[in-house]
Amino acid sequence: MKEPIEQFLNFLRAEKNYSGFTVSAYENDLRQFADFLFRRYGNNLTLLDVEKSHIRAFLSHLTAQRLERNSIGRKLAALRSFYRFLHRKGYIADNPAKQVRSPRYRKKLPVFLSIQEAMEVLRLPEADTPEGLRDRAILEVFYGTGIRLRELTNMNMKDIDLKKGLIRIFGKGGKERLVPIGPKASKSLREYLNVRSVFLQQSASPDEDAVFLNKKGKRISPRTVQYRVKRYLSQISAATSLSPHVLRHTFATHLLNAGADLEAVKDLLGHASLSTTQVYTHVSTEQLLRIYEEAHPRA
Repeated sequence: MKEPIEQFLNFLRAEKNYSGFTVSAYENDLRQFADFLFRRYGNNLTLLDVEKSHIRAFLSHLTAQRLERNSIGRKLAALRSFYRFLHRKGYIADNPAKQVRSPRYRKKLPVFLSIQEAMEVLRLPEADTPEGLRDRAILEVFYGTGIRLRELTNMNMKDIDLKKGLIRIFGKGGKERLVPIGPKASKSLREYLNVRSVFLQQSASPDEDAVFLNKKGKRISPRTVQYRVKRYLSQISAATSLSPHVLRHTFATHLLNAGADLEAVKDLLGHASLSTTQVYTHVSTEQLLRIYEEAHPRA
């Protein structure tokens, strides 16, 4: 069963230009499916022999394991892509996952900060240490641009143009976009860049290209950024799900609440589809209802 999976993963890397994180997620889903088939059917069934009933059995198994519907839907999407690839390559006559119905998703409204909370968290990092200035720049860039975690950690010096107030971002699938960076975020980024040499000096072979560096002068890892951002967010928010994505959600929500065009917000976030961005309109509607209920004497 390994060969068709490896061919598919190589296709995602080479032709679709998917990130290592995305390819790893596909690999985990497919290997979980292959493991399920082996445990239930032994060597009598290969990935090329799979029918719709086998995929439904897998989904039922995941449901019995009380996996969330969104996670089950993601695994089904991975199987659809995998079998579509095999069909196009001529390995199978039809895509057995094509007609399998996805579970109904439970729409989860994104966690976001109020304007006051956002201002508080941006002030938390110390302004008199190189590490504090770096962390403040990271928070400001997240909130000021709405970029994703890996888009921030992958950012290179050549991608920044503070004179024009623009940053070049390479998003999912290697898609390039330019995002504006406001004066506050630009100021914090400049202050960090003025002390960035402190980090570079910590290594005999520092990562000269990377914008954000760790204590050893190397490109800062997504895990380190997650840890540090969560530490700051936990000081001002009681929400259980605290990650850099909260600042991305906050960026989009605050723009829409202030009257920004949905299509423009879609482009800023790097979404491929407007439907992905529309979740923030529900957030804005809830915000309006809450304000109405709190302020209107007849509410």
